[in-house]
Amino acid sequence: IIKTSVLSTLLTWLLLLEKFNLYSWLTLYFYWVMHLEVLLPMGVCPLARMPLLRDNFSGPLDPGAQPEVLTCTSWGAPIIWDGTFDPDVAQQEAVQRNLTVGLTVFAVGRYLEKYLERFLETAEQHFMVGQRVVYYVFTERPAAVPRVPLGPGRRLRVERVARERRWQDLSMAPALGGRLGREARFVLCIDVDQHFSGAFGPEALAESVAQLHAWHYRWPRRLLPFERDARSAAALGPGEGDFYYHAAVFGGSVAALRRLTAHCARGLRRDRARGLEARWHDESHLNKFFWLHKPAKLLSPEFCWSPEIGRRAEIRRPRLLRAPKEYALLRS
Repeated sequence: IIKTSVLSTLLTWLLLLEKFNLYSWLTLYFYWVMHLEVLLPMGVCPLARMPLLRDNFSGPLDPGAQPEVLTCTSWGAPIIWDGTFDPDVAQQEAVQRNLTVGLTVFAVGRYLEKYLERFLETAEQHFMVGQRVVYYVFTERPAAVPRVPLGPGRRLRVERVARERRWQDLSMAPALGGRLGREARFVLCIDVDQHFSGAFGPEALAESVAQLHAWHYRWPRRLLPFERDARSAAALGPGEGDFYYHAAVFGGSVAALRRLTAHCARGLRRDRARGLEARWHDESHLNKFFWLHKPAKLLSPEFCWSPEIGRRAEIRRPRLLRAPKEYALLRS
């Protein structure tokens, strides 16, 4: 009874704060809100009692392995948490398919010096270990890219991109052409301002992959920070949107990523022509795309965790850790 009462009061206040656009301010300065959100239930996987829930890489899944969190979607896509899959099966499946996995990362401006070397070094320790991997680094200063020692079957490609006025203006479209499209079957697109901290293997691969945002994965749909300005191409109306996805990690087949990036590019151009910008820039357009075209697999917040949130019982083995934000320094 006490828990229900607290939860009801919390939701009431959060709805009022969101109405006046104050929720983001509250979560930024009062971290106790992040601790109270563990009272919000994530829901129950509708397929949890079905032993035949399968993943294209990990074989049979065990959605009941983490009963306190949601382990599948209403459209049947798995949400990958630690314990719900067998990592050995995932490794064997990837080897049998003779895959080459691509990882794209943009490192422009001061992000190159501050983050890229550690990103690549930790990727060598944890990302698709035992698989063939090609890192595609996109930067305006190829000569400044650190030469990190790579293991067998792993390569680094450095591609020059024009320096845009802001990082939001960079496009993924050039990254999906040329050699990348010929070399890699699956590609993961990951932000540079983070580092790998645990095994990030083939269980993360699928035709299209979205990442549950660590700051919003427990919130009800009505509180999620979707773009609500109906004039924007990224807008989602009341009752629309499934989950809030993080643009720091997404992926899929090259063909699927081309469709996603083309959608986002069209939306950004349309908004720009109208003098608009979505609330969370390219991430807002990515969320619109995944509402219209459901991802085949979702990654739990373990695969891109923010240490600022603190410890959570369901976050057993973080795979990527976000760096603290230093916008004033890095974007000046």
